[in-house]
Amino acid sequence: FPYTTLFRSLYSRPMPSSLSANSQFTIEKNGDSLAVTNEDGIDAFLYFGAQQITVISPLFPASDIAEKERAKLNETILKTHMVSPLTSMAINTINGEDYYVAFGALSVDSKLDVVIEEVDVLFANVPDLLEAYWFKEQ
Repeated sequence: FPYTTLFRSLYSRPMPSSLSANSQFTIEKNGDSLAVTNEDGIDAFLYFGAQQITVISPLFPASDIAEKERAKLNETILKTHMVSPLTSMAINTINGEDYYVAFGALSVDSKLDVVIEEVDVLFANVPDLLEAYWFKEQ
């Protein structure tokens, strides 16, 4: 994996104590990515590609949604998710299981402050996305 300057900066530099004035977090190397966890236990993973950095936060397993309700949920997400600033949604396979995820993408040329802002905004949006879309079967 070719480590970019930004990847090295994020992983090796002493990180600020917060992403914003109200958010404490931890950061660890996780294979070819960085795992960031905030004080609420929300995880985000930064993946570094040749042209972009993707920041992904798993929301919930697709299996939490009744199969007959998934198409309706997917349509609702496609029609409404744009209200979350800088954050999109997708379905990704994680350890063999489909998950709804929140994500943002940036250029690999982004400055560290911009990457931190992206993570901070993702963390801020995750609770709202869970409230709006996660209808766990009882």
